[in-house]
Amino acid sequence: MKYVVILADGCADMPVEALGGKTPLDAADKPHMDMFARDGKLFLVKTIPDGMKPGSDVANIAVLGYDPRTCYTGRSSLEAASMGIELKDNQTTFRVNLVTLSDEANYADKTMLDYSAGEITTAEGNALMAEVEKRLGGGGMHFFGGVSYRNLCIWDNAPKKFNLTPPHDISSRIVGDYLPDNEALLRLMVESNKFLPDCEVNKKRTASGKNTANSLWIWGEGTKPTMENFEAKNSVRGAVVSAVDLVKGIAILAGMKSIDVQGATGTLSTNFAGKAQAAIDALLKDDFDLVYVHLEAPDECGHQGDAAGKIKSLELIDSLVIAPILSALEKSGEDYSFMLMPDHPTPVKTRTHDSTAVPCAIYRKSDSKKESSTRFCEADANTKGEYIAEGFTMMKRFLG
Repeated sequence: MKYVVILADGCADMPVEALGGKTPLDAADKPHMDMFARDGKLFLVKTIPDGMKPGSDVANIAVLGYDPRTCYTGRSSLEAASMGIELKDNQTTFRVNLVTLSDEANYADKTMLDYSAGEITTAEGNALMAEVEKRLGGGGMHFFGGVSYRNLCIWDNAPKKFNLTPPHDISSRIVGDYLPDNEALLRLMVESNKFLPDCEVNKKRTASGKNTANSLWIWGEGTKPTMENFEAKNSVRGAVVSAVDLVKGIAILAGMKSIDVQGATGTLSTNFAGKAQAAIDALLKDDFDLVYVHLEAPDECGHQGDAAGKIKSLELIDSLVIAPILSALEKSGEDYSFMLMPDHPTPVKTRTHDSTAVPCAIYRKSDSKKESSTRFCEADANTKGEYIAEGFTMMKRFLG
């Protein structure tokens, strides 16, 4: 048996007025996703435990079969693992976004214009983070370049409690009410805004009409995590295909193979076909039992309030990812099973994550059925799907 998880990050939504009251999942042309719901089994799954924030970190841990309440120690520590950084017990990690703020003189009066600085390239981001380390690093605090706007800070012997806000939660808002409650972290953000605009990378971005990465935004604290080995836990050998550091980090900590794909960006411009081929190779050439294909584009479109882009991302996932994997498995003669779901909703109206239960479809070739009226969408999951209150139990259910 070959197992494929298609994780369409943030694809669940709420009715959109501009779409005539439909959600992006309702509006998208996605025949393979709908086939999984029609011929398989549909669920409504609560991936975020009560009392926990609806982040992709918590939710992806749950979808992979781990209870976040017992093993989650923070987002940035997962990203550190993906970067090959082994944390010490006395170290605290932080996600550092390169963001675009408006140009008011007082930092607290600025507006969060773009949490990704125009989806800055990794090369540009790393160049800026090298300058940040040069100017602001030291004293037990160091900065590391990551992927695109997603970077890392490690602080030795940091305080234990923080009140930090994800920048994608405050798009188009004045930042004053959301600044860190820690003076050291706030100082770093304010100081970065004094020199980042004049860096050569940003001068070139300004000249070409792109958003400049004119400030750091620090959030997502974490400490050294531990996770049970996925193969030992489930008796299947697993691999993960993702462009996102935190998902790569979860894979590494769980002892799974993290597969890099050239041109994988986590956005609408990602190499969808390359991700599909990587999954096919992992299953049929490298003989992995399970591959977890993580697609970030729907989430990014949700954060940007882009309903049309979200629809497009779903259609690209259906045609360029699911279809070729399905075809390859059919030709192989292997029995196979797919699990399709988001980790959490990212509604285009609110432009941030929420904890609402999400649709999930499990389709197994050898146990398919026909129920022509069912589609993969929020409404059908709510009315026809079996409700699962503990999202981390879905992996065991999927593996049978």
